[in-house]
Amino acid sequence: MLKIRNAEFSDLGRILEIYRYAQDFMIKTGNSTQWGHSYPEETLIRRDIAQNACKVLYDETGIHGVFALFSAPEPTYAEIQEGRWLNDEPYLTIHRVAGDGQVHGLFSYIADYCKGLSKNIRIDTHGDNQVMQKCIEQNGFRKCGMISVRDGSPRLAYQWTEQ
Repeated sequence: MLKIRNAEFSDLGRILEIYRYAQDFMIKTGNSTQWGHSYPEETLIRRDIAQNACKVLYDETGIHGVFALFSAPEPTYAEIQEGRWLNDEPYLTIHRVAGDGQVHGLFSYIADYCKGLSKNIRIDTHGDNQVMQKCIEQNGFRKCGMISVRDGSPRLAYQWTEQ
């Protein structure tokens, strides 16, 4: 059974391995522009760890996944096109989800963990990231519209809210 905890700086090597695996997987599955081999960069991961935003999924055999979780409003979510958010209540934002390919269903663990913390969760993903879109939708998130990330590129925006 997987568990989730705050990442520690001693986990950094494994986290970088997982992100590299995820980058390669996205490229192989037709999503070469979302992360390429340059995102997330180590300085960003270090900042996430320092802020206790970086979380790892692990079991007795080691770390199998990583994601970032934020409670502050996401600036790129302030404006949404082609739709609207389900509500304007405070929310958690999930970013930078990646797995090592050894354990399946990681996003379900992440979604359940976050649903235990908040009644509102938002996430976005690239239009070419079919795998993540499927995971997000299978976990009860609704597509709300399009947002633009800091570099101006579009992302599909999703929200889950407790009914």
